[in-house]
Amino acid sequence: MTLTTLTMERAHDAAMDRDPILPERPTRRTFSAEYKQRILAEYEAATEEGSKGAILRREGLYTSHTTEWRRARDAGALAGLAPRPRPPAQSPEQRELARQRHRAEKAEAELAKARLVIDIQGKASELLGRLLAESDEDERQPR
Repeated sequence: MTLTTLTMERAHDAAMDRDPILPERPTRRTFSAEYKQRILAEYEAATEEGSKGAILRREGLYTSHTTEWRRARDAGALAGLAPRPRPPAQSPEQRELARQRHRAEKAEAELAKARLVIDIQGKASELLGRLLAESDEDERQPR
């Protein structure tokens, strides 16, 4: 389905007071280390004209995949060929707690900055007061 067709369907659904058709959220593909090694071996063994492209089309891959996998393999990083682990899913309470901690840390940093600014302003005010007092004394003294 093209973007134009999807846009037209959504407009039609909106005009007919129906719920719009929304596509499923895409999921990122992951490849096992064994799969990557098997495809790399097959890709590198392909010698006939167009056979490498046929492998990529058949598997739905891009040359950038093979390039990245080859670099990881050549660097001796078999673990680099495996999909990167994602952090474990957090419960809503854990996410909210992490968000609140972040807000508290940010507020504490801002408070520290404000205290520093107030301290500097106090010192500047004291210095200006001394300078003003000295200039008043100089004006009172006869020349």
